Amino acid sequence: MAHQTFGTRTATAGIDRTAVAALADEHLDWRFKALPPEAWGRTTRAYLASSPHLSDLGTPLLTLDAGALDHNLRTMAAWCHETGVALAPHGKTTMAPALWQAQLDAGAIGVTLANLPQLHVARAFGVQRLMLANALVDPAGLAWIAGELAADPDFAFLSWADSVRTVTLMDEALRAAGVGSGPDPETDRRIEVVVELGGEGGRTGARSIAEAEDVAQAVRAAPTLRLAGVAGYEGALAHDAAAGSLDTVRAYLRDLAELHRRLASAYETDHPIVTAGGSAYFDLVAEVLVPAVRESAAEVVVRSGAYVIHDDGYYRGISPLSRAATEAANGDSFRSAMHGWARVVSQPEPQLALLDAGKRDLPFDEGLPVPQLVRGAGPARGVVTAMNDQHTFLRDAAAATATDAATTAPVGAVIRLGLSHPCTALDKWALIPVLDDADSADPKVVDLVRTFF
Repeated sequence: MAHQTFGTRTATAGIDRTAVAALADEHLDWRFKALPPEAWGRTTRAYLASSPHLSDLGTPLLTLDAGALDHNLRTMAAWCHETGVALAPHGKTTMAPALWQAQLDAGAIGVTLANLPQLHVARAFGVQRLMLANALVDPAGLAWIAGELAADPDFAFLSWADSVRTVTLMDEALRAAGVGSGPDPETDRRIEVVVELGGEGGRTGARSIAEAEDVAQAVRAAPTLRLAGVAGYEGALAHDAAAGSLDTVRAYLRDLAELHRRLASAYETDHPIVTAGGSAYFDLVAEVLVPAVRESAAEVVVRSGAYVIHDDGYYRGISPLSRAATEAANGDSFRSAMHGWARVVSQPEPQLALLDAGKRDLPFDEGLPVPQLVRGAGPARGVVTAMNDQHTFLRDAAAATATDAATTAPVGAVIRLGLSHPCTALDKWALIPVLDDADSADPKVVDLVRTFF
């Protein structure tokens, strides 16, 4: 039986749909801070059958919007099809098997993850094609992966390496686990590795093409590994959409294309990949890398993960489909699928309201929440100026008197907040309600998304 490789274009991306569906049978209780006591003791399925609405849920709260999720899935799938790239979305953004399944159903070829615990979650839900966008040098983790590969011919796994030392440690651990010593290659699978090229001042990755070539040579020499392509992460080299930042990203991607050109004849698979592309510059990845692989067997794989949730902050400003004014005008930009909901619990000064959500509930690392509306009362006023562990400070300079303030944001009012950075939003919630329409007066809860951070 032939083993699947990560870059096999014709392979069907798999996930254990039975395991994902079984999440609906999980009993709800006090562990899930999104839900009121009325939900405790019921299964997810039974609670949803009772037709709960947003007004039935307490605060603080994080919700997802069903329409925005569907739009983002379809928009990204269409973009990948039009540009000729494959998508292996970074699953760390959501750590939600149900959302991974939706991404795979929309055409993703696999799931990218960042560390060993995340891989454990993905395999528990039967994800069949996994890329670790990191170096795996943990001996126990390598032995576990080797066992997964040996037991499941349909499982494809690919890891990164950025130094000869990394390769040496991987090879030693895999040899100790018995990989590479068996007489039958069909039952003794080598781990696919892509060489990571970085950039000065960036994150991981070999700091020069020459160093990356040395890593590739070490991979080829290791009997437990197989050279399967090249990888990189351009998002560590720029943090905005200024012209200079875009030029920096393009220059880096040209170097990655050159590394691929030099290694193309050395790949040890019929389906090599060239992978880059976070959620900020995936358009530049297609612009530079798709032409660079046209004459080879390699496939360009982007790893954007934030697109499915998007936001009202960092990614709204930097995402390619937000930067492209013509596309945005045609309605093809992503939409924020996440919102925070917080209740005014104190109004100690006319211009200050304290909300019951804080840093333990909502993201703050890429920008503070933005007030959008008062539930049932129209647009919200003011600006968030600070957050504590459990409170958000909402200041309204236009509220001249206590009476005025009590009219715009009285104690007890529920404020919808636009959020920035989904990667640090969903990790604070084990169960996230999905609303049918976050803009309606009292949205219906149509799903509950389980996360595993």
